[in-house]
Amino acid sequence: MKLQNLDSKAQSYLETLCSVEPHRRTGSPGNKVAADFIADTIRPFGYSVDTAPFDCLDHITGAARLACGNELFEVHINPYSLGCDVTAELVTVATIEELASAECRNKLLLLRGELCAEQLMPKNFVFFNPEQHQQIIALLEERSPAAIIAATGSNPELAGALTPYPLINDGDFDIPGVYCTDTLGERLAGLAGDEFRLTVEARRLPTHASNIVARLNENADKKIVITAHFDVYGDTPGAGDNASGTVVLLLLAEFLADYTGQYGIELAALNGEDHYSAGGEMDYLRRYGEDVPDIALLINVDDVGYVRGGSGYSFYQCPAQIEQQARSTFARYEGLVAGDPWYNGDHMVFVQQQIPAIAFTAECVAELVRTVTHTPADTPDIIDSRKLVELARAVDVLIRSL
Repeated sequence: MKLQNLDSKAQSYLETLCSVEPHRRTGSPGNKVAADFIADTIRPFGYSVDTAPFDCLDHITGAARLACGNELFEVHINPYSLGCDVTAELVTVATIEELASAECRNKLLLLRGELCAEQLMPKNFVFFNPEQHQQIIALLEERSPAAIIAATGSNPELAGALTPYPLINDGDFDIPGVYCTDTLGERLAGLAGDEFRLTVEARRLPTHASNIVARLNENADKKIVITAHFDVYGDTPGAGDNASGTVVLLLLAEFLADYTGQYGIELAALNGEDHYSAGGEMDYLRRYGEDVPDIALLINVDDVGYVRGGSGYSFYQCPAQIEQQARSTFARYEGLVAGDPWYNGDHMVFVQQQIPAIAFTAECVAELVRTVTHTPADTPDIIDSRKLVELARAVDVLIRSL
């Protein structure tokens, strides 16, 4: 196919994924439309496609209102928070020691300072969960406030470009909560002891979602797996994170359709990297975990095609022969550059099980997470579809050379 036609196809895929409503939040109606689109695009190229569902939660929100007397304060609802209507005294804490001794049962609890230094991992998240995060969550549940207000600033590594960011993003945590700027937190702390009213319109919706796992040459002893997550954070368009990687996966479905090499080919569009439960990753391991040792190479594509810079690649536990072949292949492509390792993508699910992996992300990913990631600014105009085609071409060539 002519390069111009491939560029147009990549752009069309990107715009389709970013136009579903209400975007691609795991378990939402838009997420299901995107899953169907991915499966329907891949299936005609001769792959067997598994779309088995897994259980998850969606989250429906309305307004949040915090008031003290006649004064209103701007707050935002935590993802997956329960709803509430609470009138109570405001108590404030800034350290773990203060939290451990706080008398806040059935009161409104304002968290500040070191307690809000970084977004807390969900209480049941199995891949990475620092002890301090677990301690804070356990203390909050033990002290049992009626609701929580967290005053936060910026935390690009875990929360993307959101400022302020939700301290708690967890459907397994049952204390209602909101978040606000750290500046507002200072004002609220000055009103500790006063009576506030917090109303949160929110509900959890049990639903289901699906990974899309497509396979060629399933009887091979070893396989090459290419992954990209297609869900998004909240109601963001998610062009870079990660419609871009999903487009590369769809292009590879076409490029590799005539592959006759020794490996099985598996294209795994995973659903839940930006969901508190990592539901797609967990479901993949439940269904196919015993086959993970058969993976000769895992390639993960996440947040690529940014208009600034190239596509950065990094290696994890790769045998010397694979790494040497990959470097030689990628050197032929102007837009591919050696990048730094990064550890919060889907490839780490496999790296933790000693699977060799190559991960692709934007060369300027640090800029992306500071300014765009997890916000409404993550739109198709920040993506150059030609870079997606180039990356798909390079991966295709690498796979055929192994």
